[in-house]
Amino acid sequence: MVAVKVQQFADKLLANLEKVIVGKRQTLELIVIGLLCQGHLLIDDVPGVGKTILARSLAKSLGCAFSRIQFTPDMLPSDVTGVSIFNQVTREFEFRPGPIVAQVVLADEINRATPKTQSALLEAMEERQITVDGITHPLPQPFIVLGTQNPIEYEGTFPLPEAQLDRFLMRIRIGYPELADEIRILELQQLRHPLLDLQPVATAEEVLDAQEAVKTVYVSPAVERYIVELVRATREHSDVYLGASPRGSLGLYRAGQARAAIKGRDYVLPDDIKVLAEHVLAHRIIIQPAARLKDLTAEQILRDILMTLPVPGGSVVQKLQSE
Repeated sequence: MVAVKVQQFADKLLANLEKVIVGKRQTLELIVIGLLCQGHLLIDDVPGVGKTILARSLAKSLGCAFSRIQFTPDMLPSDVTGVSIFNQVTREFEFRPGPIVAQVVLADEINRATPKTQSALLEAMEERQITVDGITHPLPQPFIVLGTQNPIEYEGTFPLPEAQLDRFLMRIRIGYPELADEIRILELQQLRHPLLDLQPVATAEEVLDAQEAVKTVYVSPAVERYIVELVRATREHSDVYLGASPRGSLGLYRAGQARAAIKGRDYVLPDDIKVLAEHVLAHRIIIQPAARLKDLTAEQILRDILMTLPVPGGSVVQKLQSE
């Protein structure tokens, strides 16, 4: 059974990540969902909660090549993609790949780079390739970008444009640990950081197989309609200036398939969509200026929509569960 295979893959990956990231099971599940959907993730959180460690732990757990790009205002697009250098011996130009040419890429403090440099990620994230001096270079598979930004400090930053935000499948937050979990973190790192002893539990081939398997998870017409009605409601809400795009609908569809699979199901439930809606759609919504004055957020608007939008009937769910 496809779902069981994906669930086993996800369980061993999550168990390995939890050796380093303590008490954040839901966040880790979102990371795995993003990986299975071949999507990219924006981690929007304060410094020191483990964003970099999370990305490095994911790469080590999968045995994948890891690269970190520390964005700064003076970076150029070539600092991300790479450059062609003339070799005087061979009398030819040689391509020297930049840090984007990896399998797990951490784009740290992505909003500190200028829009021109941020745009260097667009082709890589969407097409999984880069073009330098007119020559296209495919990126290794699997390929996932984990972008980070600090939601508190905005001085000297360049907010991500809507086109860039739309490339991220989900925006997630790690948050501070609970009291017992923070004590556990202190104990784990007393002598040696657990990341240093982390071993791979999967291969790149297993990731690619799981990504293909997730696409076969069944989504009923009723759930498909629920997804589209939810996305359309963001476009028609009175407090929203610009709603989610069809890419948001597809992202929610794919994320629902992945969540169902890691839960051991070969069908998507409306509950999968409700759990993921805020993470997939909130960063794609631009709210009205008047709504900002009322301190309304995209997350609050989505919760309001989820509360009022009719959910597909229980008969559909019962039929799927009986099959």
